[in-house]
Amino acid sequence: MYELENKQVLVVGLGARGRAACELLRGSGAQVLAVDQADTADLRAEAGRLRPLGVEVELGGKLPPNRAFNLAVVSPSVPCNSPFVRELRDRKVPIIGEFELGYQRSQCLSVAIAGTNGKGTTASLVERVLVRSQRKVEVCGQGSRPVCSVAPHTKDLDFLVLQVNSFQLAKTQFFRSAVAVLLNLAPDHRDRYASHADYVRATACLFRNQQAFDWAIIQSEALAQIRAEGVEIPAKVVTFSATDREADVTLDRGLLISKLDGWSGPLLNLDKCRLRGPHNAENLMATLLAGHVLRVPFEPMVEALETAEAGPNCGELLAEINGVQYINDSKATNVDALQKALLSVPGAGQLPNVWLIAGGRDKGLDFHYVGPLLSQRVKGAFLIGEAREKIHAAWGLFTPCTAVGSLLEAVNVAAKNAVPGDVILLSPACSSFDQFRNYQHRGEVFRQAVTELAGAAAKGKTP
Repeated sequence: MYELENKQVLVVGLGARGRAACELLRGSGAQVLAVDQADTADLRAEAGRLRPLGVEVELGGKLPPNRAFNLAVVSPSVPCNSPFVRELRDRKVPIIGEFELGYQRSQCLSVAIAGTNGKGTTASLVERVLVRSQRKVEVCGQGSRPVCSVAPHTKDLDFLVLQVNSFQLAKTQFFRSAVAVLLNLAPDHRDRYASHADYVRATACLFRNQQAFDWAIIQSEALAQIRAEGVEIPAKVVTFSATDREADVTLDRGLLISKLDGWSGPLLNLDKCRLRGPHNAENLMATLLAGHVLRVPFEPMVEALETAEAGPNCGELLAEINGVQYINDSKATNVDALQKALLSVPGAGQLPNVWLIAGGRDKGLDFHYVGPLLSQRVKGAFLIGEAREKIHAAWGLFTPCTAVGSLLEAVNVAAKNAVPGDVILLSPACSSFDQFRNYQHRGEVFRQAVTELAGAAAKGKTP
């Protein structure tokens, strides 16, 4: 662990996580310089909030050439091969991420949740189960509050529930979670990793510092990928899977079944749950296992999971207008997430009934492999953002594709084409950073467009 009193610390990247890191460092007595290669109005406003705290801020420039640092805290949005990071390595400055800094200053146990898809849903489920059992819990990490913003208050908590992605894990050093959950390892972030194997190894850092008495809860298919890379897991391992019948907890005809000694038999009936689909079955399995190893009473845990609903931007049903459902799955930032969304939305017998809105910034992914599913489920796709031409080339043989200029235009055109029984699904399979601040902003724009359609329908107007 790093001592921070009177140390010279560099913070690279001034988004929300960079700001939280600066505030925590100053509160711990460090001397802080924050730098960002960009120089925007938002960043200048951020600098104005930080300077009164004693933080030096440099925007749009380079690292100070003759200044020594004891530590550098780098935002997960800054690639490990960026010029800033390479120069820091050349100077032999220790580098960690905001996630690691927050962990080091925390004073409670943690449940960490990683994987390509499902982290937010599973974190919410674990929080729900723990709160129902009278545990004091905060959720933070990737996709939610920065760990650094929560760390000063953790002495009053029982657990931190941490959402963590591969970028954050790659910049950890001492991070260790008492319970570590890995949901899946689908292709993602090919714009940041040279190969899928590199992505697997980065994510496997989740388990690196665990001890023999800790718990590793892993989807069995993801475990096979980790072991193929020669990664050893020191903790006690339990597995789950919606498709692998050899897993410790698996899905059988709508029932979640456990094979664990002393905890065997049916655990949960999906027909009684509000969360549907094989991917949510795995999220529920992981949560049940986390609750089990943390000794949460079984009956209250089942009750909490049966009544849980999809969160914002995660297969969220916004409205049904004139018999057409509008589903917000803005958090689907890769092709695997899109595939799971298509498998979980309501069908219309053997006929396609989905009008899909997809596109955004390409992450270097292969869009072709979802094509056969598109031909079965999708009436037509409306494509937005930087990746729309690439997606059109990949999907054009499987479903009618139309490039449109904006998300708002896509919603309106889809609404004009939809008939009762159809679904208009926002599931972009891309990041949001070409047109939106983040996936939450993208989801909010979609939500507002649907709200306006609902208002027009209530007044008897057609879209």
